[in-house]
Amino acid sequence: MPNTHSSHPASSCDTAIAIHDVIFTYPGSEEPVLNGASLELSRGSFTAIIGGNGCGKSTMCKLFNGLIPQFYTGDFAGEVHVLGVSATGQSVADLSRKIGYVYQDFDNQLVRPTVLDEACFAPLNYGLANYRELGERALTMCGLDSIHNRYIWELSGGQKHLLALAGALSMDPDILIVDEPVSQLDPQHARLIYECLYQLNTEHGKTIIVIEHHTEFIADFCADVVLMDKGRVLWNLPVQEGLNRIADLERLGIQPPEVTRAAIQAAPSLMRDQVTQPEQLNHQLFPITVEEAAVYFNKQHTAAISALLASQGRQPHTAESNAPSRSEQHANTASLPIVQFKDTRLRYRGLGKKEHEIIRGVNFSLREGERIALVGNNGAGKSSLLRLMAGISLPQEGSVSVLGETTHRSSLEQLAGRVAYIFQHSAEMFIEDSVRKEVSYFLRRRRIKGADEQIAHVLDRFRLTPLQERDARLLSGGQQRRVTLAIGAAMKPSLMLLDEPTANLDLATREELIGVLDELDQHVRTTVIATHDMQLVTQWASRVIVLHDGRVEADGTPSEVFADEPLLRRSGLALTQMMELSHRLGLSALCPTPETFVEKLLNHSFTKEEDIDAACTQLV
Repeated sequence: MPNTHSSHPASSCDTAIAIHDVIFTYPGSEEPVLNGASLELSRGSFTAIIGGNGCGKSTMCKLFNGLIPQFYTGDFAGEVHVLGVSATGQSVADLSRKIGYVYQDFDNQLVRPTVLDEACFAPLNYGLANYRELGERALTMCGLDSIHNRYIWELSGGQKHLLALAGALSMDPDILIVDEPVSQLDPQHARLIYECLYQLNTEHGKTIIVIEHHTEFIADFCADVVLMDKGRVLWNLPVQEGLNRIADLERLGIQPPEVTRAAIQAAPSLMRDQVTQPEQLNHQLFPITVEEAAVYFNKQHTAAISALLASQGRQPHTAESNAPSRSEQHANTASLPIVQFKDTRLRYRGLGKKEHEIIRGVNFSLREGERIALVGNNGAGKSSLLRLMAGISLPQEGSVSVLGETTHRSSLEQLAGRVAYIFQHSAEMFIEDSVRKEVSYFLRRRRIKGADEQIAHVLDRFRLTPLQERDARLLSGGQQRRVTLAIGAAMKPSLMLLDEPTANLDLATREELIGVLDELDQHVRTTVIATHDMQLVTQWASRVIVLHDGRVEADGTPSEVFADEPLLRRSGLALTQMMELSHRLGLSALCPTPETFVEKLLNHSFTKEEDIDAACTQLV
């Protein structure tokens, strides 16, 4: 793995970013989003900024290139220094030559028709004579030099993200900021982005700053981690130490890496002298990567596991439960499918009236009570399938039936009362000037009885009550996602369709989402989620449909899908940390969660000792 968990000591001569006592309040808000924030980052560092939605992560990063307070106006106080020089008096254009920025909605950064045009756009607009050379160099750094002449709309999501990165690099900035690098990417493209960032840091000396919710990527690639809460920086620590601040992370709803959680859960049972209190765990170093966890469990606990099994008189077993899954139970009892695709094909017309086939003759049915996850690489057709189910798109060939009616014969107005479609891009759902009005819109238009009570319940469930008078378009990306989920929950639909529901969400809100989905089971007959979040798939779904190139590549339970490694590779998927660890330790089945891993650990005798030489000294 790339990360060596080194940290770069900051000093006055090599500081990349320094902010002191910054306070900033957006117009119309009574509370400051930054409330005395102070931070110093050294040149050449690779730093992740973490914290709950709305804690001020993105706002703080917009200080660095002058967008705040020059573009986003508001009440501002404090000091900002970039590369040792005060940002005061420097324009956004001046700062942008030193700082590249890739935003959450990276698609909005792509403004030119071809890959090379886009990469050259920034230096060309600065009037640099060698603009083409700079653009080509940036494409090479991002691994896109072989597709110079491709049109933007022909690219996959991962390629677009890399192109936005190349556009930011074309000015050869000293500092690169990437907001939510992996939120809309399949697992393989997500790792590609981080590998590119790691290379830029180690081989080209760039200072890299990422805003990230996925601690597994932070563990593998970053050197330092900054924790924010309520507009303040709580600490800036080396990644090994930061991700082991268990009490701080859990208090703010941030989950440590899965292997870290597994080690913590296993510790009381495997080591009698192991600390168990949160405040004690705060000072205990546990593994944060799969490699470290393999060393930790193999070298540290093999004897303890054997002794524990012997003392309890338990025999190791590998048999798996043969009980039918929730989806199988409902499939056996439900008579008519909720959704049915028959030889369905969907095409879009592009330039020169050329047709591009997105869905290529799919056939499957969704039945009542199933929890379906649509997975696959970027561009596989997941969002298109959801639009077909919602009646937003109609197939050119074949048919789609929803709740007993073909979509060709049902109007959007008829389907809207029974099908809730939560868009991938949150802002596309906002039509009112306050969060409360957004959530209540459907209920008010349909004159639903008990609307006020339902609205209050939903606002409280999604922690939106304090934000109910704010314009949803001015909220953070994670807060906007919570608003869209609340809109769908308020409708109480028969069929719930969610496109990337966990994108931009902190882990606390992600867990709340799963709780809300459980709550919606009382009246939602079937839920379908298109997602790149493999942890969500293994934790929530009863059935997984894998799409690739517009076709159904596989259809089965999560355990069946994740056991097929060639399928995962060609479909842009990847094992979760826990699945990879259970595989490395020789467990008979891939464990989807830390809880299942620990349970199996206590029922498994390790007979194969792996010769691992790269043990981390702090874990031995």
